[in-house]
Amino acid sequence: MRSTNVQTSHSSSTLLFRLFSIYFLSLHGAKAGFIHLCVEIPISTRAESTIRGVNPLNYTTNHTSHSDSNGTSPEQLLRIIFEYTTKIANERTLVNVLLLMANMGREMIMADRCTVWLIDHVRDELFTTVAHGVDEIRIPLGSGFVGHSITTGEPILVEDAYNDPRHNAENDLRTGYRTKSIITVPFVGNDGSIIGAYQAINKVGTDAVFTPLDLEYLTLAASYAGKSLESVMLHEEIVDTQRDIILAMGEIGESRSKETSNHVNRVAEYSYVLAIGYGLSTEEAEQLKMVSPMHDIGKVAIPDAVLHKPGKLTEEEFELMKRHTTIGYNLLKASGRDLMKMASIVAYEHHEKWDGSGYPRGLSGEDIHLYGRITAIADVFDALGSDRVYKKAWELDLILRLFEEERGRHFDPRLVDIFFKQLPKLLQIRDNYKDID
Repeated sequence: MRSTNVQTSHSSSTLLFRLFSIYFLSLHGAKAGFIHLCVEIPISTRAESTIRGVNPLNYTTNHTSHSDSNGTSPEQLLRIIFEYTTKIANERTLVNVLLLMANMGREMIMADRCTVWLIDHVRDELFTTVAHGVDEIRIPLGSGFVGHSITTGEPILVEDAYNDPRHNAENDLRTGYRTKSIITVPFVGNDGSIIGAYQAINKVGTDAVFTPLDLEYLTLAASYAGKSLESVMLHEEIVDTQRDIILAMGEIGESRSKETSNHVNRVAEYSYVLAIGYGLSTEEAEQLKMVSPMHDIGKVAIPDAVLHKPGKLTEEEFELMKRHTTIGYNLLKASGRDLMKMASIVAYEHHEKWDGSGYPRGLSGEDIHLYGRITAIADVFDALGSDRVYKKAWELDLILRLFEEERGRHFDPRLVDIFFKQLPKLLQIRDNYKDID
């Protein structure tokens, strides 16, 4: 049994790879000059020597060899690094970044599985939502190899996990997988704090074990991907904060008219289901789900006497009520944030009707933004099925009959068809977010 803690050296050399040249052409088409496109990769002497075709652990190796002892050629290693770091740099979704990182690590060192662990400071746990072959795993913050590596800040290389007391065998029992050789490398953020760790399990090949060179490669992967990981985590934290603010603002608007916070939750979930059914991407549907609770934010400026009136509004009162769409739009439109711009559209157009009889602008058909058309169905479906100060909740069969009648009049006919197709999901959402008496 061999177990090694390895401190990564900060005196790494820099290996310069020349990729290809681009020629400048004169106006007449002649070659006027050229530039070399290069990339600098900071790595250790061991890894540099291997990529150059020299195995530092055995200098009698043929120096013209095109692959190292791991079976990864210099060209393959470069391809993996450039392919994945480019994808990671352009990705803004945390789950997708974690999956790309796991795939990059696995390919670079020929691991059977690779896992990316993150720290949950609220629960004092380590968790992974991306691990090859398994679903989410959570463990106490300091347990197992990954806990030790994150706590100490040291990479770990172990040939036989079951001969090391730090191994947490509970994960193997839970998944039915047997851990043998293992590498763990912590991710360090821009401020020097540890934000998670790479973990590679079981070298591919009969009786194969990870080597110090594998550790070098995984450390290289961590150094590049870790910065992008921190950036995406910050981006998602900002988005989560925006979501919380938007939901809170939506609840303020609904509370003015004595409607429950579950109304905005249901409208948000309904909007997502309808958007997916319409064919929007998951990302765009998520964004609509986030902003749809803002549809009635303009009600903050409507007098209580109108909002809380138990009977039918007079013509004058109804004209005043209709102003909430314009008020909401004006509150949100000035923001430079995409989510707020989307919310302004929803606030402005969710009372427009397909046949042009809606308000505030009397738009019709596809002149009404899709976000407004989707939110209109979500809002009306929930409003009809809920008790309000001016009415009792409708029975489901009456609601469905109204949607059939209003297909092509109030509502986009295609969205009505999607509404009926997705009705089981919508009813499940309604059950999940029932109002509490």
